[in-house]
Amino acid sequence: MIKGSTWSYSPLTGSEAMASPIQAGDDALRVSVLSEALPYIQRFSGRRIVIKYGGAAMAHAELRAAVFRDLALLACVGVQPVVVHGGGPEINQWLQRLDIPAEFRDGLRVTDADTMDVVEMVLVGRVNKQIVNGLNQLGARAVGLSGSDGSLVEARPWGDGSHGLVGDVARVNPDLLEPLLDKGYVPVISSVAATPNDGRAHNINADTVAGELAAALEAEKLILITDTPGILRDRDQPESLIRKLRLSEARQLIEDGVVAGGMTPKTECCIRALAQGVAAAHIIDGRVPHALLLEVFTDAGIGTMVVGRG
Repeated sequence: MIKGSTWSYSPLTGSEAMASPIQAGDDALRVSVLSEALPYIQRFSGRRIVIKYGGAAMAHAELRAAVFRDLALLACVGVQPVVVHGGGPEINQWLQRLDIPAEFRDGLRVTDADTMDVVEMVLVGRVNKQIVNGLNQLGARAVGLSGSDGSLVEARPWGDGSHGLVGDVARVNPDLLEPLLDKGYVPVISSVAATPNDGRAHNINADTVAGELAAALEAEKLILITDTPGILRDRDQPESLIRKLRLSEARQLIEDGVVAGGMTPKTECCIRALAQGVAAAHIIDGRVPHALLLEVFTDAGIGTMVVGRG
């Protein structure tokens, strides 16, 4: 028996032996899962995977714990995960507590100076450290950062500036992350970054930050943890999940209106990352426990994988 492991084995004797066929079946399944994971572990060891963490997987304790364990396991087997997170629900809670109205336009949070103070406090000061502490409890060496630290991400105002302090990614400077990744640390990055000319913090969509970081780091994969099964041919039919797409097919689905609404910016984020050299981008359902491991380490996967070619 391996102490502390849930995957333990003890010889059965006496009446316990009556249950041995079930025990053997469970053990066989676990061995099968590990065997299936082996080639993926070998393939991705030493490779970088950028994961955007958000949605239900952030809001519910059981799902949150599963994500933390998945990330810790990835780091343990030699993968170099980089986590980018949002924190919309908690931002809304704090705005309500402070009696600051929340306004959305074109799917983006309109961000005045007071709102930006709350966004920065929640994302950088609270959510980021909750993730870091959760990972460190499991033995992963997590380091909390924001886009502003070391000018990791340089921001520019989004669009015509009418959304206030909403930003877009102007530039990514990954030099800060290289030594951390080489030494086995797990960077956890909040999507707040400053404009270089005046140093004003801006709120940037976490999907966008994750995609641009994946490209700058020449990551093997970009994974977006969402509240949907992936890209669906019919939005009302979860069983219409498209498991694999080429880049050109993803573009066509947007043009045809199959991909619409909130899935459009996520798919566009994947397309931009692939166009800049990321090998594969995935959209997975964070409402499924251990969705991250299921997508990375199993043959079938669990969501939609978009590839540049093939």
